[in-house]
Amino acid sequence: MQEELIKKGMQYIANTYNRFPIAVIKGEGCWIWDLNSRRYLDFLSGIAVCNLGHAHKNIIEGITQQAQRLFHISNLFYIEPQVKAAELLCKYSFGDRVFFCNSGAEANEAAIKLARRYSWKKYGEGRFEIIVMENSFHGRTIATLSATGQPKFHEGFHPLLEGFKYCKFNDIDAVKENINRKTCAIMLEPIQSEGGVYVADKGYIKELREIAYENDLLLIFDEIQTGMGRTGKFFCYEHFDVEPDIMTLAKALGNGFPVGAMVAKKEIMDAFVPGTHASTFGGNPLATSAVVATINTIVDEGIIKHCESMGKYLREGLTRLKERFSFILDIRGMGLIIGIELATSGDEILKEFINEGVIVNCTKGNILRLLPPLIITEEEIDIFLEVAERVFEKFKKR
Repeated sequence: MQEELIKKGMQYIANTYNRFPIAVIKGEGCWIWDLNSRRYLDFLSGIAVCNLGHAHKNIIEGITQQAQRLFHISNLFYIEPQVKAAELLCKYSFGDRVFFCNSGAEANEAAIKLARRYSWKKYGEGRFEIIVMENSFHGRTIATLSATGQPKFHEGFHPLLEGFKYCKFNDIDAVKENINRKTCAIMLEPIQSEGGVYVADKGYIKELREIAYENDLLLIFDEIQTGMGRTGKFFCYEHFDVEPDIMTLAKALGNGFPVGAMVAKKEIMDAFVPGTHASTFGGNPLATSAVVATINTIVDEGIIKHCESMGKYLREGLTRLKERFSFILDIRGMGLIIGIELATSGDEILKEFINEGVIVNCTKGNILRLLPPLIITEEEIDIFLEVAERVFEKFKKR
């Protein structure tokens, strides 16, 4: 049955993903099941989406109750769960206003537009350039693709949108050299997840904040993968003791229900007025009911503290493995976003993990990316570490 479904998928679905040879039909907590009833430990979480695990009862209840009342209504009306979701995001972040959309790319697109619009209102034409980082990833729309600092994603899509200057990540001098009278903002991921789990230096972030203040530039943090507790803080910017002017969220925001958001301070968000930006499904009642349930669960169940504790436990186990296997070059990250850099290609190692019943991800060709649900337990981490030891032992002998 699984093979037949995969064959049909290859026939009818656009070939835009290198898919695992697995058809997933069920998830519960940190585990997923395929069509052949095989169980896998999920250390990917839909790529940092299901932070509360699969089929969390609170999310199901929130969406189900809302679905019985109202699926969709235009943003020409005030929507109760949308207001509640915005209030909660502002309560737990630096922000004063929220714009809801459907995805991370849309949230970043909104941030780019807002930065340009705010600068235009304050300074007039000609101040539109945004400094972005090499090795970054901000999305697949033409604007967010243009903001992405990885040429491999640009291939075949030129001409890109003008107005982006790429600087080396963690290099403050490169940023300073690229600021000019056209610059309106600096945009970056505090952790470059798709780029290989590279963490920004605390001093670098602090200097970016000062430079932004000095030059009246907006500081935009893309927290699409790092937000919602993933790093052991509600939002990653909290690790750096600074506040951005704009922050983008998606992925774990609705724990699997498609939703994105841009959070900003009031004086900046006020650059948007009716007609300047919109989204038909943005802030949809179902989506924002998922956001409300997700945020309340994170807070009520102590998920962030648990993530911090489990992240430490996992990294301690990985450090022991690094001491045994010389082809493990580095282990980095925060909380439960962890990169294992290998001296060899990760493709075959990835396949071996799948054969062992564990789902992980490989990015940049040689970096295993671990993104387990934040509800992961020590017992489940031990299962992962036991599998990792067996997998690495096989490759040690090659």
